[in-house]
Amino acid sequence: MKAERRSILKRLFASVVGVTGLRVATAGTVVETGRVDRSDDLQQDVPLYSGSTRLGNLVFIQGIGAHFEGDVKAHTDHVLKEIEKELVKAGSSMAKVLKVNVLLHDPKDYKAMNEVYKGRFGSKPPVRTTVGVRSGVPNKSLVEMDCIAYV
Repeated sequence: MKAERRSILKRLFASVVGVTGLRVATAGTVVETGRVDRSDDLQQDVPLYSGSTRLGNLVFIQGIGAHFEGDVKAHTDHVLKEIEKELVKAGSSMAKVLKVNVLLHDPKDYKAMNEVYKGRFGSKPPVRTTVGVRSGVPNKSLVEMDCIAYV
């Protein structure tokens, strides 16, 4: 019974993700994910991360910040434009974003960030988590965002 339920869950998960040959890990096994396409824009000799990764019909966009002088509205606008560029390059769009994570340097900037964020993802906004980062967003950005979308 337990093995049958696990088999059903594996097939369901594989169909949701849209990947042929996906094998869900159990204790001591390796996850096979098939081919993963990565953006090469930020690649160096030994990359630490990818600008985006695509798995099946899902696109994962890295955390993008704004590393220049300005207020949270300017940073938010810049970050959203950069996310849109990555999405378009991966074959997706802002309207196809499912999930956004927002890191705020200062939680007091929540309202100002929302003013710029509002309406950028089409008529049905994605699920979002917003966190005020106690130690600040890396590299002095006032906001950083990453997202998951579909193609």
